[in-house]
Parts: sequence; structure tokens; C-alpha cells
Amino acid sequence: VFYGEPTGVEIERDDHPFDGRPAAPWDPEQIRISTRTFSLRNVLDMIDDGDLELAPDFQRNRVWKGRQKSRLIESLLLQIPLPAFYFAEDRGGMFRVVDGLQRLSTVHEFVKGGFALDELEYLDGEREKTFAELDPPLRRRLHNAQIVVHVIEPSTPNRVKYDIFKRINTGGEPLNAMEIRHCMSSARSRNLLKRCASAEVFHAATGGVLRNHVRMNDREAVLRFLAFYTLPDLQEYDSYGSLENLLDATTELIDDVGQISDAHLESWFAAFERGMINARIIFGDYAFRRWPAGNDRRSPINRALLESWGVVLSAYHPDQLERARPRIVAEARAAMAKNNEYIAAISASTADPKRVRVRFEVARRIIEDAVAMS
Repeated sequence: VFYGEPTGVEIERDDHPFDGRPAAPWDPEQIRISTRTFSLRNVLDMIDDGDLELAPDFQRNRVWKGRQKSRLIESLLLQIPLPAFYFAEDRGGMFRVVDGLQRLSTVHEFVKGGFALDELEYLDGEREKTFAELDPPLRRRLHNAQIVVHVIEPSTPNRVKYDIFKRINTGGEPLNAMEIRHCMSSARSRNLLKRCASAEVFHAATGGVLRNHVRMNDREAVLRFLAFYTLPDLQEYDSYGSLENLLDATTELIDDVGQISDAHLESWFAAFERGMINARIIFGDYAFRRWPAGNDRRSPINRALLESWGVVLSAYHPDQLERARPRIVAEARAAMAKNNEYIAAISASTADPKRVRVRFEVARRIIEDAVAMS
């Protein structure tokens, strides 16, 4: 549940966190952060010119209510300084917002006429006014407001940038790992994840519950599929130290045109679609959900089932699976009801290497045996 609304996705308990390799300590010489002052007019121009990126498609912006937005604008009009912002600068001179995304999005939305002020505390006379309807002195006051920005310079390694983000994330509702990853990644990986998460076969397989997911569970599910699909051997997973490290590395791999061509990305997208189509063929409305024998309740989406069954099923043509469907369903439901090791592998500490191997091996064995016998 998030803000009173069900997310449609199972919580993954982390009873025994996987920490296969110790975190590498930061090298202070690698960290480069400078402090600069910008006027809001300057920052808004940077946004409009594409020099400052506000992480497009970031769903969490919607959690700011009208009252929060209006009080932020009122603070600026009252000349109350805002807390410092963090930007990350790339080698091309482009900036990305690391901390302060919702505040800048709100100011940009207001200046563009996106909402009118409401529930103000002191400037009652400005209630129900848009930016264009404010008196010129107030518009100038907002434009001329100065903000302090700590800029993470391009020489700082990506891994350190991620860790800095996690440390300085100050939002009222802390960002989860996928939301941080989205803000820090480049357009190439974001576009691929969006394309996969927008595919109709994905919505069909997941019953539509992940469509434009407010906590980006849709993008995370896609990324988990891609991470394990592109992992040459499950044994290599151990070397990453955590699932988050694997997902971070996969994101960076997708963003690296030098390593991964557009043709590679097309083949990955095709595999993702194939996995989703096959899951729908086999499990119907119960795809990627717990469906133990003797229980027909439709459970929430389980990400461990999605990554494992999705990847394993992507290796097959739909025609290969049609005749094997009854046996696959029966064996999968039996495993979810009676195989305690498998039940644990899809329930808790799902990042643990042993549990990752168990859920992939069970899915692979079930499919191989069923297809062979058909």
C-alpha cells in the first residue's frame, strides 16, 4: 500500500539480506562536489532548453498535493530560502536533478500555468491565481529567487553518485532504489524500460496492475528481467554482491552505446515480449502470481516469479508450449504448494544467490520436462 492505495505488488521481505561482497570504500579523491548559486529564472531556462533534466516519466511527482505545491510557491514569494539542491553534471555539461526534483517540478509547472495557488497561509490575496495572474513584482520576486545547488561533477564515478543520492535523498517519502536509479540513469536505459513497461503484452501478462506504476515497480520488474536475461551464468550473480548492484550495473550497461548496440536492445525487447506472451499463454490471469494447488485466489504480482518465469519462458516459441501447458501449470502449482525451498525462494530474501538459483532452476526443470513429454 502506498498513500492508502494498493500497489498490486507483493512486498519482498529481506529476512537474510544478501551481502556477498563488502562495499568498496569511497576514495575521497574521486568525490568532486562544488557549490553554486543560481536564480530560479536561470534554472527554469535550463529546464526549457534541455540543459537540466527533470527525470521524465518520474511518477512520484503526482504525490505532491495542491496544498504542498501552493505552500512552496508561497515560500518563494515570501523570499524564504529553500533548502539546497543537488545536481549531477555529465561530461557534456548537462545537469540532472539528484535532490529537489519535486520542488523544481512544482515551480516549473506553476510558471507554465499548470496550477493556481490555493490554501495559502499568508498571501491570501493571491489565492486562485496562476503565475500569469500575479502582479509583476511578485513574478519578478519568484524569478529572481536564488537557490543554492551542490553540483556533483562528472569526474565522480557513477557508483559513488548512486551512493551520494541515497545519502542525501530528503524527500518526505524516501525514494526507493528504482526511483533513484531512474533519476540517475540516461535516456537510453529509461527509454528501453519505458518501452518494455508500456508493451501491451506486459500489461496483459500482469493484468494491467503495473501500468504507470506509482512506485516504478513496472520499470523495476522489466529491469530485473533484463538483468537476469543478460547474465551469462547465474553463478556470476554472486560477484555483484547484491541485487541492487546487478540492477545498477545493467542500467549502466544499457546506457553504454560502446558495449551494447541498438540491435542488442532490439533482441532484448523481443525476448521480453516473448516471455510475457508465453507467461500469458501458460498461466493466463495467474501469470507471475502465487497460484498454489488447491487455492485459486488471485494474489498480487510477485517480482521473483516474473523475473524467473519470464526469463525461462523467453527461450521458447509459443507453439512449443501449447501442448505442454497443462503439465507446466500442474507442476508449478504443486511447487508453490509443497516445495518449501521453492516457496522460500519466491517469498523472502529473494536476492539471496541460493534462492535466485532455486527459483530459476525449478522453473527451467518444469518447462524442460513438460516440453519433452509433450
